[in-house]
Amino acid sequence: MLQVRIHGRGGQGVVSGAEVLAVAAFLEGRHAQAFPSFGSERMGAPVMAFCRIDDRAIRLREPVMEPDALIIQDATLLHQVDLFQGLSRSGTVLVNSSRPLEDLGLSTLLERTPDVRLFALSATELAVRHVGRPVPNMPLLAAFAALTGVIGLDSVIAAIRDKFPARLAEPNVAAACEAFDIARKEASHA
Repeated sequence: MLQVRIHGRGGQGVVSGAEVLAVAAFLEGRHAQAFPSFGSERMGAPVMAFCRIDDRAIRLREPVMEPDALIIQDATLLHQVDLFQGLSRSGTVLVNSSRPLEDLGLSTLLERTPDVRLFALSATELAVRHVGRPVPNMPLLAAFAALTGVIGLDSVIAAIRDKFPARLAEPNVAAACEAFDIARKEASHA
């Protein structure tokens, strides 16, 4: 079973991201679940959402405490909350940032867990360019697909089109496709 924890702030589409990830897995014939965890439900407050994907029925219903992958939609959370708590020693971390990984202050994480695969993507910039709003969730999901191979881009695109009306879906699909290409190139160099 793959367990994913998504961190961000209210208004960034954290919950929608987990739902689209689960739908993409369903479209590939897999079992999936997605659910949120809210503190104070207000714009800008820290938010977490969880997604599990497996080839068998998923019986767990508790939050993901030991994720195999983290998607961090807001890099300002990196040093405010212990986002990496419970992360698998060989996990994948995708951070929404235009800054190089060295500038994000994650050297301690890499020292503690040298097998963690860490990637950064300027998902907000892609979202603003294609969607016109700073909502990085769909580009991050496509990048996650490229980096992990857990789901395919076609499934992500279909799930986006299922979630949103065409006027919102198509710009998100464009952002997702560009993010997928960037992440695939990045992963091939890692």
